[in-house]
Amino acid sequence: MPEIFRHNGFVFYFYSNEGTEPMHVHVRRGGGFAKFWMEPIALDYSQGLSPRELNQAEEAIEQNQHKIKQKWYETHGT
Repeated sequence: MPEIFRHNGFVFYFYSNEGTEPMHVHVRRGGGFAKFWMEPIALDYSQGLSPRELNQAEEAIEQNQHKIKQKWYETHGT
């Protein structure tokens, strides 16, 4: 489970065996979690995160999308 970065209590990561799915990123904070598609950035699902937390996570993804994409390509290739 490659961790990409941490921001304001959130952990952004993906699983190394998910290369068959379109590019995405998982996020967790406390007991909550979510999955966002990257192109375009959109929420796939969430559990236990408030709308405010989801907005904060999405903003962090937008600000760090280059880092996320770079780590995805390093792990999964194309």
